[in-house]
Amino acid sequence: MILRSRKRRAVGLWNAIFLLSSLMAGTHAAPNSKLTSLFSDRGGSSTVNSMSSNTPMRVAYQGEPGAYSEKATRELLGSKVTAIGRPSFEDCFRAVASMECDYACLPIENSLGGSIHENYDLMLRYDLTIVGEHEFRVHHCLLAKPGVKREDIKYAISHPQALAQCDNFLRGLDISPIPTYDTAGSAKMISEGTKLPGKCTPENTAAIASDLAGTTYGLNCLDKGIEDDDTNFTRFLLLARKGVVEFLNKQIPSKTSVVFTLHNTAGALYKALACFSLRDIDCSKIESRPTSASLLNFLKFRSQQQGRKSRNKADLPRFRYCFYLDFLASELDENTQNALSHLREQADFIRILGSYPTKSRLVGPVKAAAEETANMVIDPKDFSLATLPSDLAGTKPLNIGIVGFGTFGQFLSKRMSQKHRVACIDKVDKSKDAQTLGIEYYPLFDMGEFLEKSDIIIVAVPMIDFEDVILTLPADRLRGKLVVEVCPLSAHPKSVLLRHFGPEVDILSTHPMFGPTSKEDPYSSPSWDGRPLVYEKVRIMDARRCDDFLSIFEDARCQLVEMTAEQHDASTADAEFVTHLTGRLLDRQLLPATPVSSKEYAALCDVADMTSGDSFDLFFGMFKFNDRAKEHLNKMRDNLARVERQLAAKEAYIEAREEMKATDRQRLISETKSLLQDIIQSGELNSSLVKPAASTPPADPQESSKGSKKP
Repeated sequence: MILRSRKRRAVGLWNAIFLLSSLMAGTHAAPNSKLTSLFSDRGGSSTVNSMSSNTPMRVAYQGEPGAYSEKATRELLGSKVTAIGRPSFEDCFRAVASMECDYACLPIENSLGGSIHENYDLMLRYDLTIVGEHEFRVHHCLLAKPGVKREDIKYAISHPQALAQCDNFLRGLDISPIPTYDTAGSAKMISEGTKLPGKCTPENTAAIASDLAGTTYGLNCLDKGIEDDDTNFTRFLLLARKGVVEFLNKQIPSKTSVVFTLHNTAGALYKALACFSLRDIDCSKIESRPTSASLLNFLKFRSQQQGRKSRNKADLPRFRYCFYLDFLASELDENTQNALSHLREQADFIRILGSYPTKSRLVGPVKAAAEETANMVIDPKDFSLATLPSDLAGTKPLNIGIVGFGTFGQFLSKRMSQKHRVACIDKVDKSKDAQTLGIEYYPLFDMGEFLEKSDIIIVAVPMIDFEDVILTLPADRLRGKLVVEVCPLSAHPKSVLLRHFGPEVDILSTHPMFGPTSKEDPYSSPSWDGRPLVYEKVRIMDARRCDDFLSIFEDARCQLVEMTAEQHDASTADAEFVTHLTGRLLDRQLLPATPVSSKEYAALCDVADMTSGDSFDLFFGMFKFNDRAKEHLNKMRDNLARVERQLAAKEAYIEAREEMKATDRQRLISETKSLLQDIIQSGELNSSLVKPAASTPPADPQESSKGSKKP
């Protein structure tokens, strides 16, 4: 895969923080740090657009030259802009974010096909802002090679949507539609006569594309406006690194785009929209999209910071949605400010994607750049570019040298050596380990040659040895090179590098928050996919080389998180220390293998496995360079003592309760015996047990009188 220079994706921004912060409640984070920059209220970087007075505007669009996106770009900004076709929408975002292009012109919705959901998601992922919009009328043309007549056409190739929009026209001419990847790309295939599908030939096939595509590839337009529906419009957004809200006034019709999430409660959306309707602000569009994983983790993390009980995943909704809203007002209007303040009270998260003029109007630096470009004398060959410097930057393998070939150094080298030249050096003989991995090993006395052949130096040693190792590196041999530290805490290594190396040495501070899973297999890891890499470009002169190095992790689908070393330590140092402390307390004797286990037990086993592969020196570095480490140790000790006291108290309570029950039974038996003895002694028991004698019934008075007659 060709490595390309990319603006670091802040997609996954919050997995790194949430995964660690969820391990403990006391994580200290800087609430106003750059951790929340991507998900802050205001999108858009403070970096100014890199427009030179002698350079035409450079605008990225998706597709081949001649695509409808290029035509829309030229309609909005002028025919002399340098339009640069990119293979994907995300490549357009990267080109602007990395300053290779000044703007990106991308479709956001079509009147027939609906919204382009990918661009909605990318606007949230990248720190760009909307500075303009353009409603583009789509006119389809039937394009063929010169000399080919309409009756010769048997097949039509184009994008599936374009074919569907011209279905009646094609049926009327008995032309069979054949879908391809792109409208302009179809015109290119006919022009070059290559990669045509099936039975298609340049003599029997036409392309459905724009008239600009016909001009670009030298094709004749056999028919124009062949779409079945004349209401086919596509709305394009112009994206830049800096917004234009300060150039809007009440005389300029404006639109503002925001994205927000709400609590999962009855009437939440109704109440959110009421913020605007109560102030007579017209909402022109609303769109819902599933919440991205990075934003969802950010919401979880912020909820924890605010003290909400969100630890239990069962309490979190499985389906969470973002709402993209456009309303017809400027962000700086008083009513808008009140509405947004009201919305912030209800929303979990809100970000302003841009406030910009409507109906293809341009303001501020965008208008000035377009007018300046229009007045330039430019060679028509420079109107379009097919490639950017970053497209070729990654074709050459990097020369990477790893200082310290321990467990983590070997773990990194296994991945990096797949596409790059990797060498290592260590004070201990690691030649066998290096040979196993196919890595070139240098003994310590060959330091000069090692540095000479390496452009990127990764220092993979424990933090307690970091400064001593840096002192052994000759600074004069490191001029023009990139030094990368990979310690779990970044502030101390960063200060050491800045203190010992001058401005001629590039410095990159990184923390790959993953590693080998066990000592038995130091090269193993389930996957780099989705794992967080926190980094700071401390001092970078060769940006292309730095981006190529970071692309190693991006191509492995790591989640790259950019923040300063101090912010990283404030947010993750405590969680990292507690994680490794917990893992060291949980050995395999406490975690025996079991055929059936709960998720909680499996999670504990994972923590023990991940930390068992790290050296004690690494753990000691976390302890030494974390001011709160002793506090956490004492807290852990106090917590353990408290649990022991609770267990002892509960056990004593149960024993006392059982003892009291036994004592009560003995007392009851004793009292019963005493009562029985008293009854026996008083004779009451004997009289009660003896049956009374049968009494003689009284004699009948009459019988009695008969028997007692006197003579």
